[in-house]
Amino acid sequence: MHVVIAGGGVVGLATAWRALTAGLRVTVVDPAEPGRASHVSGGMLPPLTEQVHEEGPLRGLYLASRDRYPSFVAELEEDAGRDAGHRRDGVLDAAFTGADLAVLERLRALQESLGIRTEALTAADCRAYEPRLAPSVRGGLLAPDDGAIDPRRMTAALTAAIERRGGTLIADAVTEVVAGGRATGVRLRSGGTVSGDRVVLATGSWTRRIGGLPPGAVPEIRPVKGQIVRLRSAEPFLARTTRAVVDGRALYLIPRLDGELAVGATYEDVGDDMTVTAGGVRDLLARAAAVLPDVTSLEFAEAGVGMRPGAPDDLPVLGETIVPGLLLCTGHFRIGVQLTPATADAMVHALTTGALPDVAKPFTPHRFA
Repeated sequence: MHVVIAGGGVVGLATAWRALTAGLRVTVVDPAEPGRASHVSGGMLPPLTEQVHEEGPLRGLYLASRDRYPSFVAELEEDAGRDAGHRRDGVLDAAFTGADLAVLERLRALQESLGIRTEALTAADCRAYEPRLAPSVRGGLLAPDDGAIDPRRMTAALTAAIERRGGTLIADAVTEVVAGGRATGVRLRSGGTVSGDRVVLATGSWTRRIGGLPPGAVPEIRPVKGQIVRLRSAEPFLARTTRAVVDGRALYLIPRLDGELAVGATYEDVGDDMTVTAGGVRDLLARAAAVLPDVTSLEFAEAGVGMRPGAPDDLPVLGETIVPGLLLCTGHFRIGVQLTPATADAMVHALTTGALPDVAKPFTPHRFA
């Protein structure tokens, strides 16, 4: 089977790599244009996110992906021959008000009920773990088995693993799917065509721009803008990934071993606007300074925008569509990096067996029919 995958973000590349390990032939088509959500993502891997606090199918997929991450990365690094930027040195949640402490107490109870190791921290504990936290910190939680991954290093590792496995990478954009009675390939912006036995659209918020499909084949995938700032210091500014709530909004701070500190992110439902704004940058830096007063001394390295792909119900869209041979792998919204291992495994299961595994069945495109 020859699988053509449109989209080279982490979920598209991970699906390509796992398909190659399953013995399929794979071609990935991606123009590497700005706005790819996984390129801009901070890569935080917390035990839970606010999207999965409520019990439901998304929580099951999220926890399956969390459990899969260590072995997924170990296999990837062996195949790629390079580091993927994965860290499991803990995620610290810091509270700065009594209301925030109450939220963390509920989160602690939930995580413990799911078998997730969680330590309740006093204000002194928080400062001992992260001395740069503001003195106003009231307490926190530590999830010692979780952490973060650098999506850019992960992308480089996936690309290397695909090349080592004999996959084909084409730097171009897919403009439409070739589909008569079934999907048989894609047409490229440059004018060429790539034929295949199956076509996977892992094109994020750009999925709606791909032509050649009948009405109803693909749900509307809207772009949700997120701005992120990257700062830099000679040594890591924090020891571990840290989250906090400032003015009622979550803020994440993700340190890299090379001294980078990713600070994010804004949430803006503004269509295709990919402008890095002064207001967005100011907002992120002000909230970061409230949590880490010394952060203003760091070098300003980069500000970027990513377009998160949101389905009508804000849930992933995985598996075969009403067009035979055409599969979707999109709609991951704000947690695409976190869902990458489970998504890739589910897509390869669908490609090789014709059906999604149980954990992914709720996310079929047919739910929008």
